[in-house]
Amino acid sequence: MAYVPGVALLAALVVGCSAGSDSNANGADSKAGSPTVTPAPPGKYETLPAPCRAVPRGMLKDLLPGAAELPGDQQEKVFRGSASVTYDTDRKVGCDWKSDAPDSTRSLSIDFERVVSYDPSVSDDDRADTVYTKKEKAAGLSSSTPPGPDAEKDSGAPDEKEKGKGKGADEDTAKGAAGDATASSDGSADPSSSSSPSGKASGDGTDGTSEATGGGEGGSTDPEDVLPSRVLDNLGDAAFLHDAPTRAGSTAQHRTVSVVFRTSNVVVTVRYAEQPALITQVPDSGELQEKAQALARKLAETLSE
Repeated sequence: MAYVPGVALLAALVVGCSAGSDSNANGADSKAGSPTVTPAPPGKYETLPAPCRAVPRGMLKDLLPGAAELPGDQQEKVFRGSASVTYDTDRKVGCDWKSDAPDSTRSLSIDFERVVSYDPSVSDDDRADTVYTKKEKAAGLSSSTPPGPDAEKDSGAPDEKEKGKGKGADEDTAKGAAGDATASSDGSADPSSSSSPSGKASGDGTDGTSEATGGGEGGSTDPEDVLPSRVLDNLGDAAFLHDAPTRAGSTAQHRTVSVVFRTSNVVVTVRYAEQPALITQVPDSGELQEKAQALARKLAETLSE
């Protein structure tokens, strides 16, 4: 019996040490800043639409004048389009169309790029925003108008209020764009091919000016009525329009309007171009801009369905 208190004391010490070890273990698990990483959320889109079927036939007839008058087999070939060569249709797809009318040649292309981030700390949407911002910067817009909601407000949507603001600055920008157009000869349709922040039509003293939407004959519309390259409102999560006048060869005029927008983790590019048959004709910038934007908004609606 003399040894019983000692045994009881030893048992109490063992229990106490065990409880202390559990307490420390639990404390370590509950410490703030433990190495638990929550992966960034995936993007909304896991697939891409079939690009050559993404544009309704009615819109194609409007965008490609003259195609509807072709014989049946030729008409179908034009409206069918040509799929872009790609090695991963889950990540990037595109389609091109072209029509030749007596007065001009029109070409249209659309590209869908689904961006995936392989960094668990960066979401697909954030990675797609980086891709989009690079395109916007290549179009010469980011340097003067940073992307984002505030930039969109500053740039203005294509409304009458903004048309009346800063006309003097627009005139200087238009003259610079015309000079760049005269110097360029590659006729590239990529928005990154021009560093000019404005694609607004401007006369060079010999070829007149570009028409606004619904303008009269002869391209006599005031060039100030045509909006330059700019950030766009209410199109996806972010969007911009790039209007690039160029010359194909030494005389023929060529104009490409590109609309690029991002919605979640997909970046979409629409390019719409016109080259008149006569060197005295000037592509209608207002019409090209209006139709390119209408198509971009239709594609945005299709993606969100």
